[in-house]
Amino acid sequence: MNKSILVKCVTNRIPIIIMLFFFILNNTDAQSHRFEIKDSDFLLDNKPIHIYAGEMHYARVPAEYWRQRLQMIKAMGLNAVSTYVFWNYHHPAPNVWDFKTGNHNLSKFIKIAQEEGLYVILRPGPYVCAEWDFGGFPSWLSIVKGMQLRTYNKPFLDSCKDYFLKLNEQIKGLHITEGGPILLTQIENEFGSYVWQQKSISFEQHKKYNEAIKQLLEATGFKPPFFTADGSNEFQNAAIENILPAANGEGNIANLKKAVNKYYNSQGPYFIAEFYPGWLDHWAEPFIKVSTEKIVEQTEKYITNDVSFSFYMVHGGTNFGYTAGANYTQQHPIQPDITSYDYNAPISEAGWATEKYKALRELISKRVDYKIPDMPKHAPVIALPLIELNKTVNFFRWIKNKEAVIKDHPLTFEALAQSNGYVLYRKVFAAAIKGKLIINGLRDFATVYINEKKVGELNRYYKNFEMDIVIPAHAKLEILVESMGRINYDEALIDNMKGIIGDVYIDQQKITGNWEMVSAPLEKMPFLREFKRETIKKDIPLFYSSIFTLNQIGDTFLNMKDFGKGIVFVNGHHLGRYWNVGPQQTLYLPGCWLKKGKNEIVIFDQENMHLEKTISTVSEPVLDNLQLK
Repeated sequence: MNKSILVKCVTNRIPIIIMLFFFILNNTDAQSHRFEIKDSDFLLDNKPIHIYAGEMHYARVPAEYWRQRLQMIKAMGLNAVSTYVFWNYHHPAPNVWDFKTGNHNLSKFIKIAQEEGLYVILRPGPYVCAEWDFGGFPSWLSIVKGMQLRTYNKPFLDSCKDYFLKLNEQIKGLHITEGGPILLTQIENEFGSYVWQQKSISFEQHKKYNEAIKQLLEATGFKPPFFTADGSNEFQNAAIENILPAANGEGNIANLKKAVNKYYNSQGPYFIAEFYPGWLDHWAEPFIKVSTEKIVEQTEKYITNDVSFSFYMVHGGTNFGYTAGANYTQQHPIQPDITSYDYNAPISEAGWATEKYKALRELISKRVDYKIPDMPKHAPVIALPLIELNKTVNFFRWIKNKEAVIKDHPLTFEALAQSNGYVLYRKVFAAAIKGKLIINGLRDFATVYINEKKVGELNRYYKNFEMDIVIPAHAKLEILVESMGRINYDEALIDNMKGIIGDVYIDQQKITGNWEMVSAPLEKMPFLREFKRETIKKDIPLFYSSIFTLNQIGDTFLNMKDFGKGIVFVNGHHLGRYWNVGPQQTLYLPGCWLKKGKNEIVIFDQENMHLEKTISTVSEPVLDNLQLK
């Protein structure tokens, strides 16, 4: 064969060879594997594997930062990422689903995890707890006729089925047997504790529901292996036959193995689904820290004793918008979670390596037989120039022309088809009245006005449900009510309406007739350009707004210590709630949400104790500064 023919032949074959190479490469990357729980081990392709995972929630981290955070997890020496799926995040209203926009793109998150060499543990609920609003349940489920949450109830199980079907569409092809990274799927969540808490439901009914969730997951296409997650002393309430019970927070190895053996064929493997390197935090309470030494010591115990584990949380992120949940005690009917979900975790809210991270990385690197990659760089951190707040808008002017719903009695947020945010309740009194204003059904925080003049505050956290009031004839009573997040744990989970959920009394008289309710959900940044700047007195709820210009961008923290209580938007992104009682005094502003050139900030301050002319930023978060009144 002459040279020209040979060259032509080889040249023609090069594209085919290249195509064949990438076909083989892609199919190798997507190669299916066999993963099973057998003979006291997790087996991947018939070889024992330990799961060293970390929990990270895609909804709490800007999508632009997912890869860096997952690289941090890998660089800590972990081989898997665990995540809850938040039903209400994807299904905010009837017939409305979102699995694609912004942080909602779960399938993209899972694929990035695989690209970074991590397996995935999926925790779809339907209940998730997680310090997340309503434990992940859509708020509108509360008013569906015949609906009873988290029990064997046909309307509820039908809704769960719809959710699981929609969710499974997003993860098709992503299971380990299909070439994806998903190893394990959890059934329900911490159901054992709920059995103790919810005594009004029979044990048989509880068991029937738990089994029904397992069957629904199977019927809607989720693939095994499955597991449950409970405290080891609650396995008796939630264990399902032939399903591995994982333990949450169990530090005693002997107790762990005894409990798992009892409910799982007298054998392991042993898996701590939630190993807590930090803890959750509430407004008006101290920021909780867990020592590095304690966590390193416990991690070494797990590794030495062949216990798989998942750090909850390895990276907490942020409760953007109104996603933060709440707890409660007898002393405090609601304990709202702060906006930061830093959790004192190994990876900070902004994606930095903490001393805890470095210590754990050093330990794990000595105990695993795979190479741990270098730590990735985090986003640059900057302090922005002082931002002048050059426009103020009176909240009462802003809401004046919005449509009101008029009823004889106050309506809840849910009855107004609203999930979170604010509702303004108002009523005009023909005759003067004075006495004790009592709103026992307040959920959660109210500022009270007469003819737009502030006369007091009511606050569910402090059980402050009443105040003295004097209303002149023909005056207007206005009550601005804020939802501070739905309870996400314990018996009160099923009693989670927001707004004014009962009657209002003044001087022992029930106040009825011509109640006006105006919704102000403020889920999106309000458009204020049509309003002229006005001088506003203190104690009037108001919006601040400003256009500011940047020459460089990076992560930063808004300094909110001089403001009262409210929410912040930057370039359309809802950063979450602030409250000057602390412990959190800053709000995380991701640099990926800033732009070179013009940027816009809008602050809604419902207290407005004094007017602010500027807002500053800092390069370090302030999460542990209580300023109780």
